[in-house]
Amino acid sequence: MSAPLLFIASDRREAEPFTSTWTSSDPLRIPVHWARTGIWHGRDVIAVANGVGATHARSGITAALAATQGLSGISSIGTGGALDPSLAIAEIVVATSVNNSPALDPHGPPARAGLVHSSPHIARTREEKQNLSATGAILVEMEAAGVAQFAQELAVPFYCIRAVSDLANESFFTDFEAFLTPEGRFSTPRLALHALAHPVKGLGELLRLQRRSAAAARNLANYLDNCKF
Repeated sequence: MSAPLLFIASDRREAEPFTSTWTSSDPLRIPVHWARTGIWHGRDVIAVANGVGATHARSGITAALAATQGLSGISSIGTGGALDPSLAIAEIVVATSVNNSPALDPHGPPARAGLVHSSPHIARTREEKQNLSATGAILVEMEAAGVAQFAQELAVPFYCIRAVSDLANESFFTDFEAFLTPEGRFSTPRLALHALAHPVKGLGELLRLQRRSAAAARNLANYLDNCKF
């Protein structure tokens, strides 16, 4: 295998629609939540999902790196929260930089480009999103800064491509961060119990977010499949 291009996500559902476009896709046995290796447009590629947050993203990259002879580039992919009110659900955002780290253009179809803010926690309220927007960022997520730092350490190209899953003027009723496990995954049973205990706000919000996230992942897969990294 030549040095593969790595796509790192927090959840497998963010990456699986993209891996379905690959010429081949096989399980990769490394110590992460989920990983695939394959061929995409004649190129060796790996996709990894290893939980929410920069620490879990870095652990996922470390595991992938141990199974290869190096990486040709790293792309942080997945969903994110809009900070710009003009961004729509499932719209693609290509980072020009993440916090203070520059990100490269993946040479894909036309998309919104701009600053992405990588946060250590979920931006839950409209007010927090407005404060982050004042920094010039157009989207917020939780892994890309750690991915960018790792790419800089390896001296390989870094990309960040995200699809919008929640809008700038929205607040979450559910404190989703309270349902994260130490492994960086959301506890489905606990989330389900919370949603059932709050059927109007909690259940409706959870179902809406699931639909939006699925649409975002599909649009992200289509965009990525038309990129030329």
